Amino acid sequence: MSDLQTQSLTIRTPEGIVFPLLLASPVTRFLALFIDTMAVQVVLSILYLLTPLLLPLGVDFTFAMFTIASFVINIAYAMVLEWAWRGQTIGKRVLGMRVMDENGFHLTPYQIIMRNLLRFADMLPLYYMLGGIFCLVSPKSQRLGDIAANTVVIRMPKFKEPDLDQIMEDKFNSLAEYPHIAARLRQRASQETAGVALAALMRRDELDPQARLELFHAIAEHLKEIVSFPQEAVEGLSDEQYVRNSVDILYRS
Repeated sequence: MSDLQTQSLTIRTPEGIVFPLLLASPVTRFLALFIDTMAVQVVLSILYLLTPLLLPLGVDFTFAMFTIASFVINIAYAMVLEWAWRGQTIGKRVLGMRVMDENGFHLTPYQIIMRNLLRFADMLPLYYMLGGIFCLVSPKSQRLGDIAANTVVIRMPKFKEPDLDQIMEDKFNSLAEYPHIAARLRQRASQETAGVALAALMRRDELDPQARLELFHAIAEHLKEIVSFPQEAVEGLSDEQYVRNSVDILYRS
C-alpha cells in the first residue's frame, strides 16, 4: 500500500460504537524512529563521557559496564516511555503519534515488552529493513513487533494547548475513561470547533443565563455529531459539562 495514501483502522468498541482511527504512515514512523535514535545516542554519549571514572577498575570492566548499560538503555528507552506516556516516545510525541492496542484498548505491559523486544528482529538485516518492509506491506502498517503484540501506531492531531487550569475546574472527566473514542474526537474535531468550544468556556461568565444555555447546547450537539460516547459516560452531564470535558480531551494529551 502506498505511503501517500491515508490509511485507517476501523474500531468497534464494546459499547457497539464503530469508527476509524488514522494510522501513522511508514515514513512518519521512520522519522519518529530517527528522533528516538538520536535521543538514545545523546544519552549514550553522556554515558561514554563518564566512562573514565571507571577506568581505575580496569579497562575490561569499564568496557563491559558500558556495553551492558548501552544494551539496557536501548531496550528500556521505548518500554519505559511507552508505559509512562501512554504509548508515546519522544519521537512519537514530537510527530503526534501513539501506540495503541489494535482493538482500541489500553496498552498492557505485555504488549509494550513484546513489541520492543522484537525490535531486534525488525532491525534485520540492516537498519530496520525487515520492519520497514512489513510496515509497507501490512494492511495496518505494522512491523513484526506490532503484529506479535497486536498493536498499531496511530496519528494523534494535537491542538495548541492553552492554560486550561485557569478556565476549568479540577473535576473527573467521564469522557476520558474511553480513550479510543477520545482519540477519535481529537482526530475528527477541527481547530475551528475546538477554538469555539474553548472560547465559549473562557467567556461563559460574560453571557446571560439563557444565552449561555443556548450556546453550550449548540456546541455540545455539534460535538456529539462528531463522535458518540456511551450513555454511561454522558449520563448526568449538562451541555456545558459535556463541552468542558470535550475541551479537556482536545487540548490535553
